[in-house]
Amino acid sequence: MTNAQTLLTIENLRIEAASQAGGKTVLVDNVSFSLRRGEVLGLIGESGAGKSTIGLSSMNYTRGGCAITGGRIVFDGENILELSEAGNRALRGVRIAYIAQSAAASFNPALTIGRQVCEVAVRHHLVGRAEAAAKAVELFKALELPDPEHFGERYPHQVSGGQLQRAMAAMAMIAEPDLLVFDEPTTALDVTTQVEVLSLFRKLIRERGTAALYITHDLAVVAQIADRILVLRHGKMVEMGAAQDILTAPKEDYTRRLVAEREAATADAFVSEGEGGREAVLTLDAVTASYAALPRVVDTVSLSMARGDTLAIVGESGSGKSTLARVIVGLLPRESGRLMFQGKELSPGLRERSREELRRIQMIYQMPDMALNPKHTLLEIIGRPVEFYLGKSKAEVRARVLELLRQIELPEHFIDRRPTELSGGQKQRVCIARALAAEPDLIICDEVTSALDPLVAEEILALLRRLQERLGLAYLFITHDLSTVRRVANTVAVMRKGKVVAYGKTAEVFSPPYHPYTELLLDSVPEMRPDWLDDVLAARKGRVEATR
Repeated sequence: MTNAQTLLTIENLRIEAASQAGGKTVLVDNVSFSLRRGEVLGLIGESGAGKSTIGLSSMNYTRGGCAITGGRIVFDGENILELSEAGNRALRGVRIAYIAQSAAASFNPALTIGRQVCEVAVRHHLVGRAEAAAKAVELFKALELPDPEHFGERYPHQVSGGQLQRAMAAMAMIAEPDLLVFDEPTTALDVTTQVEVLSLFRKLIRERGTAALYITHDLAVVAQIADRILVLRHGKMVEMGAAQDILTAPKEDYTRRLVAEREAATADAFVSEGEGGREAVLTLDAVTASYAALPRVVDTVSLSMARGDTLAIVGESGSGKSTLARVIVGLLPRESGRLMFQGKELSPGLRERSREELRRIQMIYQMPDMALNPKHTLLEIIGRPVEFYLGKSKAEVRARVLELLRQIELPEHFIDRRPTELSGGQKQRVCIARALAAEPDLIICDEVTSALDPLVAEEILALLRRLQERLGLAYLFITHDLSTVRRVANTVAVMRKGKVVAYGKTAEVFSPPYHPYTELLLDSVPEMRPDWLDDVLAARKGRVEATR
């Protein structure tokens, strides 16, 4: 199983977690694989399959309440399960580095990006602070970050999500590790930014000969970067092979389902246009908003949607999508324009709105790690809006939370768990349940399926559709996943630099002739063929050269 070039070998790995009843739950069961220097292995599987748990175990690390109870993990010839705490500290961040799914949750908002990027190299005495700062600038250049000489002087909140994700890559690369663990590093990025980040990740891996574990639920993404793919389900190995073989000739039924779901997601099928003549539930008329000292982030936006409609807003990072959502819920007061809800103009700010107005418009946030209090149980998290908006008793609150857990397909015994005990996909489902708990008329869904694997995402979308049909809910979907837009939205608005550049029925907006920016978004949706990224980059280069 090993040779002179083998860097990591995992044999018969078993990881268990302590359950609420005092027993043990097996998270990873008898998993084995090896990884050569310079090789990328993709770990694929649904939420809870054990992908992140395995990735973290390669650093001899487990989340709280979990333990490695069997197997061996050999890194560069040494069984790291036998390392002391000092040995672990010398390994983590230096020879093995981890790039998390949520860069925003991983950076300290009170420290500059440059200081945090340099910290590992300085703290481990690999280089002095001045030399670390110089290396950081070189990495910022390699990752094509703006104004690399001064980029490190910014704070995390002063850069876009795509830029912060690349900064996290710089933080991981500064110590020149032998192994990188990528945990869904492009999940939260729009399709155009994802192309850039994937290209830069692949370039750095190839130039530096770094081995990598690439954890993702997106088969099309892993096709662009992985040499081999390991498919996981319920903590067990389903199959493993060359990336091309897994994508084109999967052997196991579960893998075939994953591939078929990804192919179906990109098919040109649209939802029905909905009934006409219904009263508008939400109307925006020339709405404008901005943050202090910044130009207009939302610029004279006009949109309308009726009860039972689903309106999708798409666009790249920084286009104004999430800011528009903040304006609608009152977190960011609009500067001008009118915002009507069910025929009544809403006050610009949250504090001026009545409790009933607040109840009727709920929001599911993009980053569950930042939206959920890690110290609260799911009973407290989901039950709070039931108590606050609906005035239910403790017994009624608990019964409602159990009902919502069943709706989002989480076990009832999760009611006493905390967010730190859940996977990324499970946390996102808790966010959905919390929004449903208030029994709203309009739910703003900010990237609600971005953390979910295709099969679970489809289940969540199907659940949202059933609730919409039964309750007449209106959904405002903010997403960079155009396949989701095709499947859920009867109307779509394409935003760029704060303005709506295309707006109408989804089938019309996504059919030629396209607006040029809409065409760029559609061309950036990854396909399940390994040469797709090269083709897209070549096409973009050709467009740039043609304009010179």
